[in-house]
Amino acid sequence: MAEFDLNLQSLLRFKLLSLLAAVTELEFAALRDELRVSDSVLSKQVSALAGIDYVRSRKGVHAGRRTTWISLTRTGRRALTEHITALRDTIARVDPHLR
Repeated sequence: MAEFDLNLQSLLRFKLLSLLAAVTELEFAALRDELRVSDSVLSKQVSALAGIDYVRSRKGVHAGRRTTWISLTRTGRRALTEHITALRDTIARVDPHLR
């Protein structure tokens, strides 16, 4: 049985990784707007997730301005997949038809 990842039990972190799983990388501002959080809240979460190798950030220039791009690492993708599997297993115990 898959285990829940304690690093993803925060809904914000789960949503952050889920958004990144659908793209190659996402601009910090777009991620912030999609998650509806402040720069400082997102920065703190990105730093924490980068510290455990779940995300990576890189600086660049877009439309003539400096920006930061965030991407999911292999470790982060694996953690997200296992966390989702644990969620599905838990749901299946409640209602096997929802698996």
